[in-house]
Amino acid sequence: MMIREGSLVHSFTLELKKKMQESPEQLLELAIPEIRIMFESNVKLILLSHTIEYELPGVKFQIPIRGDKFSAIQMSMRNAKAYRIERLKNIQIVDPDRHVNRIMAQMKQDLRMPTEPRHIECFDNSNIQGEFPVSACVVFRDGKPSRNEYRHFNVKTVIGADDYASMEEVVLRRYKRLLKEAQPLPQLIIIDGGKGQYSVAKEVLDEFGLHDLPMIAIAKGKERNSGNETFFYDGKAYKFEKNDPTLFFMQRLRDEAHRFAITSHRAKRAKGIRKSMLDQIEGIGSIRKRALLNHFGSARAVESASYDEIKSVQGVEEKVAKKIYNFFHE
Repeated sequence: MMIREGSLVHSFTLELKKKMQESPEQLLELAIPEIRIMFESNVKLILLSHTIEYELPGVKFQIPIRGDKFSAIQMSMRNAKAYRIERLKNIQIVDPDRHVNRIMAQMKQDLRMPTEPRHIECFDNSNIQGEFPVSACVVFRDGKPSRNEYRHFNVKTVIGADDYASMEEVVLRRYKRLLKEAQPLPQLIIIDGGKGQYSVAKEVLDEFGLHDLPMIAIAKGKERNSGNETFFYDGKAYKFEKNDPTLFFMQRLRDEAHRFAITSHRAKRAKGIRKSMLDQIEGIGSIRKRALLNHFGSARAVESASYDEIKSVQGVEEKVAKKIYNFFHE
C-alpha cells in the first residue's frame, strides 16, 4: 500500500509462488524490489510486518508496533489474506480438479508421504455414557466424499464408554474385511482422537503387517476447528499452522466422520428407545406387539397413530388401545 500524508493512494497485491520452503522474510526480500520497479517507487520509508536482512541505499525499513503505522500494516495483512482466500475460492469453483490436486500435493509434502493420499478413510466413535455405541468410517476419494462407501459399525465387544477399545474393534473389523476381500487399502487413515486411539489403531495395523500404512490422529483443541488441535503422526506429536490447507482439509474429514457417527448413533438410540417403550406398556405382550408392528410398520408409527387407528388393529381391544394411546400422549 502507498500512503501519502495519511491517505491511502494506491494498493496492489503481488502473489509469489514458493519454490522450496522460503520464509515470509525471504519472500518479502523478493517482493520489495519487484514492486518498487513495477511502480517506479523511490519512497524513503517502508513499513514491514517482518524483520528482513535487506538494505536499500537511503531507504529506512520500519516495523511499527503501535499507532497509525501499525494500523496500516494490519490493514495490509488483512488485504493479503482476503486476496488469498478469494483466490482459493475461485480456483475451487472454476477449476475444482486443480484445487484437489493442490491439496493432495500439499498433504503429500506436509506428511512426507510416498504418494498423494487420493484414498482416505476417517474414523470416529459416538456414544452417550457408553450406551448405544457406534463408530463411523467415511471415505474420501480424490478429495471428495464417496458416500456409497461410508460404513457405520455397531460396537459389539465393548461394554461402557471405552473409546480406545471401540476404536480398536472397528479398525480391526474394517481392515480385516478389506484384506480378506482383497480390496484396495487407503493411502491415509485419519483417527478422531488422541495418542491413545492412535496407539491402539497402530497396533491393529501392525498385526496385519500394515506397518507402512500412514495414519494420523487428531486430538481436539479447546474448541473444534480452532487450529489448536494436536496431531499424532509417525509416532510424534505436532501442530499445523492455523492457515495450513492440510489442516483445513483434515478438519473437514474429521467433521464429516463426526457428523456421520452422530447420525448413526441417534438412529440407533431412537430405535432402542422406541423398542423399550413398547415393551414398557402393561398388557402388551409379544403377540399384540407383533400385531401392532405388522399393522403400522414401526414403533414410531404406533406412537403417531390416533386412538381409532390403534383400536382398529386386530387383537387390540378398546381398553388396551386406550392404554397404548395414553402411554404415548400423556
